Formats: sequence, structure tokens, C-alpha cells
Amino acid sequence: MYSGRTGERLDMVYWIDGDYIKDAVKEINHFMRDWRTDDVKDIDLRTIDIMAASHNLLDVNEPYMLLSGYRSPKTNAMLRSRSRGVAKNSLHMRGQAADLRLSSRSVSQMAQAAEACHAGGVGKYQRSNFVHMDCGAVRSWRG
Repeated sequence: MYSGRTGERLDMVYWIDGDYIKDAVKEINHFMRDWRTDDVKDIDLRTIDIMAASHNLLDVNEPYMLLSGYRSPKTNAMLRSRSRGVAKNSLHMRGQAADLRLSSRSVSQMAQAAEACHAGGVGKYQRSNFVHMDCGAVRSWRG
């Protein structure tokens, strides 16, 4: 995974034989921080698992581009003032969502892989070329 904003890259094993690797998860939390405020929040492990499982189903070597992981309430309010597509109580503020892009796969392909996990919400944002994945209730929508 790499950040579209900070240029950072993250490629690591975070789980082995049923156990999460504490230091790897800590690094993921930092990587998925709110880059505008530099605030870090624990990312829900279920969201990380959905992202990883979807990526595996896509059978690609290309890392995800992370557009948005954790969002502080301040950042979410700012984005909400600029776009109708930002939820007031976004799961991004709980560390339970990520907005992702792959240049080698379409939004539809990415969403189909995420939906196949039957594990959370999947939003297709065709015009902005990204997929929202979260560990909330199983649902899907078009943005």
C-alpha cells in the first residue's frame, strides 16, 4: 500500500498463523493516519483484513493507493463542507474505513472483490476512481 498524499509506501506481513503482529499493526495505524493533522488512531483490524482479502482476490502485485484512512473529526468536517458525499458520522473517524485505488483494476473489479468478502460496506466512486471499504454493516452503494 502507498499513500497518494505523503508518498509513503507500506508493504508488510501483519498477521501470521492467527496472530496479529503488534509492531506491524502499529505501523499500519501510523501509515493510515490523518495526513492533514498527523493524528493517529488504531485502525480496526477487520478493515485491514477486508482490504487484504480483497487485494488477494484481485490477484495483483500492485499495492493499493490509500486516499483516505483515519480522518479526525476536524478533517471530516472540512471535507463534508466541500462534498455531499462525506458522511457526518463517517466510519473513517473511527478508524474503520479506507478509500483505495488500483491503477491496474477498475472500480467495479475492486468493489466486486470487496463485496465477495461479505464483511462490510463497499462504496463505488466511479468518477473519483476509488473504492471505499469498511468493517461496518454489509451494504453497498454508488457515490
